[in-house]
Amino acid sequence: MDTELPEPAVLPLIEEHTGPVAGIRRTERGFSSDLTAVVDCARGPFFVKAMRNRPGGRRNSLIREKRINACLGHIAPPLLWDVEAEDWLVLGFEAVEGRSSDFAPDSPDLPLVVDAIGEIGRLSLPRIAQDWTETRWDRFAADSSEAELFRGDALLHTDINPSNFLVVKRRVWAVDWAWPTRGARFIDPALLVLQLIAADHTPGSAENWAERLPAWREAAPQAVDAFAAANLRMYRAAANRKPEAAWLKAMANACQTWTEHRGLTSE
Repeated sequence: MDTELPEPAVLPLIEEHTGPVAGIRRTERGFSSDLTAVVDCARGPFFVKAMRNRPGGRRNSLIREKRINACLGHIAPPLLWDVEAEDWLVLGFEAVEGRSSDFAPDSPDLPLVVDAIGEIGRLSLPRIAQDWTETRWDRFAADSSEAELFRGDALLHTDINPSNFLVVKRRVWAVDWAWPTRGARFIDPALLVLQLIAADHTPGSAENWAERLPAWREAAPQAVDAFAAANLRMYRAAANRKPEAAWLKAMANACQTWTEHRGLTSE
């Protein structure tokens, strides 16, 4: 993210849709965007994501989030307006005043999060996602036949973590659809298992939560094993590249715990 504050450049684009803005409250979510904020105005509030209009993966992720939103029904806050200017892309969503979910073992949020992931799993793959094949774990698979186990026709969120499930009273919104893909249906539940282990669940407890989801129950054990091992290789490589990033080491440790639970030999 650039150090120059983007608000002065983005504000006129926002006000085309909101009218005069009374305030911009930056949020903690949306680490890949140049600006994530709640915009207070007479027509709002709105949750805004803005990014400099430059070629590359970050721009592509915002375009995907724009395109997928209409296919998500009531699972995600609706996109109400968007702007694509020469220098900026801006998305304006219905603001959801919720809190990040808690993945701890005794959290009352867990049934709500599992239900939300189940709702995602019941979505039909929309036409616009037909070519969004999931490939991020391919190079960490043991071979091409293992990578094929990650293929499928499910619409995946792929960024399962506590901050992307917002709790509002007794419901959960799934947010930050920055990189939805088409892949094996078990992947989102498997990512939940990994996040639960990172949040101090035992592997058995984490898999018991996933067991509530048909996509997990129907998954071939060898596919889950391959995915767990690929995640271990991925997080180990990332932690080695960035040894100062404690969260990467923590995720690598969670992967190690999970693969050991599944009886996999560490490489």
